[in-house]
Amino acid sequence: MKRLFRFFKGYKKEMVFAPFFKFFETLTDIVIPLIVANMIDIGVKSNDVKYIVTYGIVVVVLNIVGIASAILCQRFTAVAANGVQYEIRNGLYRHINTLSHAELDKYGTATLNNRITRDVGVIKSALSTFLRSVMRTPFLLIGSLIMAMIIDLKLSLAFVVVMPLVTAIVFIIFKLTEPLYQKTQSNLDKVSEITRENLQGSRVVRAFNKQDYEEKRFEVASLRLRKSYTKVTNLSSALHPLTSTVINFAIIAVIWFGGVQVNVGGLSQGQLIAFVNYLTQIGSALVSLANLIIQFIKAHNCACRINEIFDTKPSIIETNHEHIELKPSKQTPKIEFKNVSFAYSESAKYAIKNFSVKIMPGETIGIIGGTGSGKSSIINLIPRFYDTSEGTVFIDGVDVKNFSFHDLRSKIGIVPQKAVLFKGTLKENLRWRKKDATIDELVKAVKISQSEEFVNELDGKYDFKVQAGGKNFSGGQRQRLTIARALVGNPEILILDDSASALDFATDAALRKAIKQEVKATIILVSQRANTVKNADKIIVLENGDIVGIGKHNELLQTCPVYQEIYNSQTK
Repeated sequence: MKRLFRFFKGYKKEMVFAPFFKFFETLTDIVIPLIVANMIDIGVKSNDVKYIVTYGIVVVVLNIVGIASAILCQRFTAVAANGVQYEIRNGLYRHINTLSHAELDKYGTATLNNRITRDVGVIKSALSTFLRSVMRTPFLLIGSLIMAMIIDLKLSLAFVVVMPLVTAIVFIIFKLTEPLYQKTQSNLDKVSEITRENLQGSRVVRAFNKQDYEEKRFEVASLRLRKSYTKVTNLSSALHPLTSTVINFAIIAVIWFGGVQVNVGGLSQGQLIAFVNYLTQIGSALVSLANLIIQFIKAHNCACRINEIFDTKPSIIETNHEHIELKPSKQTPKIEFKNVSFAYSESAKYAIKNFSVKIMPGETIGIIGGTGSGKSSIINLIPRFYDTSEGTVFIDGVDVKNFSFHDLRSKIGIVPQKAVLFKGTLKENLRWRKKDATIDELVKAVKISQSEEFVNELDGKYDFKVQAGGKNFSGGQRQRLTIARALVGNPEILILDDSASALDFATDAALRKAIKQEVKATIILVSQRANTVKNADKIIVLENGDIVGIGKHNELLQTCPVYQEIYNSQTK
């Protein structure tokens, strides 16, 4: 937990003032029972109305001070707790954005989402409880104990019995619940993961009539979460009744023996009432302490999960932050793969093996192959979404590792397999590569991507509101708009990763024709369609990560059996 203290620095003032005002509130709680005792023993006993009224006003004033202090404490606590939550959440989100694809693949979206929302929220709740209790609980505990001892030292021995018993109960429950909270968090991650999969893939689930199967899978995970939640809740909820029982027995003992003392004149009625009040306050303080410990158990587990993300270092590191001035040359390959091999993890087999290719400026390259042949793996190495396991990737003769991320990725317009749009206006989505792109630039990109017809029919056209994920567009429309987004800003390299899979053949052909005529860039077309790549300057045929053919369409039909098989299966 202390490793997160760096996020507390901006809220030192609030974290000092919150306990300070809670101290005044607690002070009034300790003093009032003694004043009430005197009102009973002196004012009521002697029928002194003036005394009762005078000290009654004092009690009211102290209550007002206590209420004001409580409000100020709550205000400073809210500012500090919510501020720290904001800082941790922002820091965590910034760190997640520095992680490479390999680390994101390792954790998964569901657990990252839980850690940045729920886990940070638990730490905020623990901090809030701490600021309200750090002064109140120990001061109320010690102050009430001292005041009780002043009233009657022998009777206060009840506290000597109560405190070890309550401490033992707290310690046992702490030991039992700590591992259960960790298990509950893991179960929650699993439920979140299944929920996300089902909501995103709802069409697929329904298309295959797998609702019953998915409901059963969710039910199993949810039941596991319910059992762990129930177990940990049962244990932690036992804390209050157990401690209250011990304290109530102590109160009974105090009233019994205190009553005897009142009868023999060793103790006044007011003192006995004050003594019971102090004992109740001590019980309340012990319960608050126990609840605070439970909160800190939860916060500790959440802090460990958050620190696990902070401790994860990106496998792809930006080694150069400076801009590299390049002099374009037609003799220098725009992109070169030199003896490149790549595996997604150290234990996995190679997705690409000894891949060497030169792509000259302005060339259009087609990459084709079956599923799992390594097509997407190759293009993910160009913008450094992953780093090569062996070999080097060059752009304009410079190792991609020597570019800053900004310089490298600003050269590239990439259209991924999964077309993703973001909530906002269409104009904002199209300007992702170039913030200050003019409307004319947007119109040109939309026209090339064959999106002009349906965009002009939208309500507000470029000011049309896009839903999260682009759900208010069809699959083909989303693909064309992501192509338009990549074209804005005139990238030097345009990568289309199977980005026409949702388009009909006529639209696909029109798109390729428009790109060839209008786009002055080095283009890489990744596809499983032979028609999409057949007019490329060079076609690379992959199988199981190996190059099995390079050449033009007609050459490959004569020399490459894999290409022949793909082409014949799609045309005959």
